[in-house]
Amino acid sequence: MATFYTLQASNRRKSALLLLVVAVVFAVFGAAAGFALNGTVEAALGALVIALVVSVVLSLGSYYGGDALVLATSGAKEADSARDAELLNVVRELSLASGIPMPRVYLIDDSAPNAFATGRDPKHASIAVTAGLLNKLDREELQGVIGHELAHVGNFDIRFALLVGVLVGSIALLADFFLHSMRWGGMGHRSRRDEGGGGAQVIVMVLGLILAVLAPMFARLVQMAVSRQREYLADATSVALTRNPVGLERALAKIAGDSEVLEVANRATQHLYIVNPIKKFEDRARGLFSTHPPIGDRINRLRALRGASPLGAGSLSETEAAE
Repeated sequence: MATFYTLQASNRRKSALLLLVVAVVFAVFGAAAGFALNGTVEAALGALVIALVVSVVLSLGSYYGGDALVLATSGAKEADSARDAELLNVVRELSLASGIPMPRVYLIDDSAPNAFATGRDPKHASIAVTAGLLNKLDREELQGVIGHELAHVGNFDIRFALLVGVLVGSIALLADFFLHSMRWGGMGHRSRRDEGGGGAQVIVMVLGLILAVLAPMFARLVQMAVSRQREYLADATSVALTRNPVGLERALAKIAGDSEVLEVANRATQHLYIVNPIKKFEDRARGLFSTHPPIGDRINRLRALRGASPLGAGSLSETEAAE
């Protein structure tokens, strides 16, 4: 039977592998772009170095200011000690149980139930929940959600997701730069090809064009796979903290089954939430890759941890349709 420890070990291995794949794709694409545009090994190395420098700059900017930007765009306000006493009590209680420093707690004034964690490490972390979450969940369910978000903090998922997101964004920027270079001047290096050394450059150029189209899509798929694996791990970690998988099971079902739309969520932040805030029936959901594993799978994994039989497809159909 699956346990928290086996799920944790498995998901960490898979996530590390996926991050490595994205990094390799980025390195290969940078070198190929440089060689295709100039036809020399020096150009390939130079383009790779430039791409890495840009990636580092983007990473540092996101590392130190990304959480503040996410909270601001979500309309999150710091929780009030009197008004939000129960929420702060639950966060404090589970922080002590997990040994994780008490994160800053924020409230989003929206009736759709949801929550997310952000930050760069456990000492610089924040948890944001919606007013709808507090109104529609009982204490056990709230504990399951907060345990899930603290798991993202304690497992460094918040940093991991940030790094993968920066890599994916860098690949997209590099692909766009390559395509524009080919359009406005990259095809002008005829002298090298005329001198007899252009055969390899033409081949790499064609491969580079193909990669420029496919690499961003592939990287996005990898990012979605990473996000899905981290959700499974956070669910399992929450159970270890609360010793109560039923609370999180019920919370996931309620959040996913709620039909209200979380207006402040968007394509850039949807992967942060405990349940995808963009519903399938919304216009903005069109063309999006799923950032979260199916709710049915998550609930059945939690049931397996306590030895319960999985729910049938019929029992989860309404929840899955609303998600």
